[in-house]
Amino acid sequence: MEFTTRGLWTMLHGMGFGALYLLAFSGALIELYRAKSGDTLRQESHNSVFLRYYLAAMAALAWLAVLSGAYIVYPWYRAAAPAGTANLAAFPQLLLKSSPSTARWHSLGMEWKEYVAWIAPISSTMAAAIAWRYGSDLRSFPPLRAAVFNFVVISFLAAALAGFTGAMLNKHAPVEGGRTVPVLRGDAR
Repeated sequence: MEFTTRGLWTMLHGMGFGALYLLAFSGALIELYRAKSGDTLRQESHNSVFLRYYLAAMAALAWLAVLSGAYIVYPWYRAAAPAGTANLAAFPQLLLKSSPSTARWHSLGMEWKEYVAWIAPISSTMAAAIAWRYGSDLRSFPPLRAAVFNFVVISFLAAALAGFTGAMLNKHAPVEGGRTVPVLRGDAR
């Protein structure tokens, strides 16, 4: 089994940073729920520390996913083919545009995905900044806690929409190319 370097970067961008982002999201959601519930005072400061780190991890992973997508994977997606190229498999944007049945994946899917994905790191950074500023006092301010919760949910929805669209785009026109990296070697029989 082998991957190309571009395929590995695409996987790291989506499945690596994205999957870890989802884990941080689930932890942040649990800690926000605990902040709302009637936990004891001893657990309160412990929970606020976890909440801060989950939200900081969410923000960092969202930024890693968006920046790696925008500045590493996306340039490979929109690469221009040399004149006379018949096989467009190495040029995903052109491959999608070449068929009426897949052209909307680019015109709607990718064009929209480019913008909506940026909402995830921005809103998770806002939530993390509020949690770091107010810490355990967040429990005393229900409207502020609700704002943090809303920013976390907005971040998740934006990431989910961008991630799903990216997975579907990669299914129809995968970003491949670059040096081949062997992962598993089969035994010769």
